[in-house]
Amino acid sequence: MKRLFFIFSISLCSIFLQAQYTVRIVVNTVAAKANDAIYIAGNFNNWNPADNNYKLKPFGGGRLVVVLNDIKPGNYEYKFTRGEWSKVETTAKGEDIANRTFTLSADTSIEVSIAGWKDDFPDKPIPNTASVNVHILDSAFFIPQLNRYRRIWIYLPASYQKEKNKLYPVLYMQDGQNLFNEQTAAFHTEWGIDECLDTLALQLHKECIVVGIDNDSTKRLNEYNPYDNDKYGKGEGKQYLDFVVNTLKPFVDKNYRTLKDAKHTFIGGSSMGALISMYALVQYPNIFGGAAVFSPSFWIAPEIYTDVTNAKWQNTFQIYFYAGQKESNRMVIDMQRMFNIIKQKNCCRAENVTFPLGQHNEKYWRDEFDDFYRWLTP
Repeated sequence: MKRLFFIFSISLCSIFLQAQYTVRIVVNTVAAKANDAIYIAGNFNNWNPADNNYKLKPFGGGRLVVVLNDIKPGNYEYKFTRGEWSKVETTAKGEDIANRTFTLSADTSIEVSIAGWKDDFPDKPIPNTASVNVHILDSAFFIPQLNRYRRIWIYLPASYQKEKNKLYPVLYMQDGQNLFNEQTAAFHTEWGIDECLDTLALQLHKECIVVGIDNDSTKRLNEYNPYDNDKYGKGEGKQYLDFVVNTLKPFVDKNYRTLKDAKHTFIGGSSMGALISMYALVQYPNIFGGAAVFSPSFWIAPEIYTDVTNAKWQNTFQIYFYAGQKESNRMVIDMQRMFNIIKQKNCCRAENVTFPLGQHNEKYWRDEFDDFYRWLTP
């Protein structure tokens, strides 16, 4: 009887730990373009602005509704769009709004209104904030592995044109349009990597070339995922990394003065970009010496834990993990799980940083990049 009671208690705990809830979000009024398709995008669907699984439906009385099923307890952020981030919701005056949030601990119903849309208000001219050290390597660099073209950015340190014999480490980063320039960045919020490295070069006397690879918003979930996904489709991450390692890196090494070995070659990104950067160490351990893994989307690819566990690493990596506690309810837990696996392998110099107020956006990744680079170049 005691054994049966113990099993029953374990079952109750398991049910409690795996509790999932339903969230019903009702939009009572839409200020304009109410007949257009409207979507909800948040950290529950990797901020996809046009996910048909999260499209609002008529609810009577001119209202719209979206129901989120099987959502785990935790903190969530979201916004409404009309299929593109250029058509995201705003205030009635066209001003950007903070992410909407809710904390889930039971079935929940939320009522909101949409006051305006970004594309209804003429944008003020957005300045080109890229420094003179940032260049477009190619506006349409061919990716033969995927038969696509992509803009590639390159940051060259201030000393590059002066010290003709100096060789530099290279950091390859995903989501290139968000790294250097407000004009091209999502929500016009860039990482400010060029300004950061310009300043740190003076303070630390250590410099680095940064290669930024634009994402394709329609293929980002595929290109940055090395595994197939039932919901988001075929993973193209292996082909994407093949491009980075066997097409782009040889071009950069041939045309720029780089330190080509793994000890001086790094890769990094945020969210899905962090996932593919982590996997790069699995697939190409002799090419990359470390990674910046910011707010990694490990939830979409649980296979990554097994592959990292089984990786036969012989060299020493430097891996910097960062996540905010106000991101998804799984973010910090998933990152800690990966960090623990890395530490058990005893072959890495790893850092694990969590920020209590951190959210899933460029502002917080920008703030963290300074600390990452200082850590990378002690």
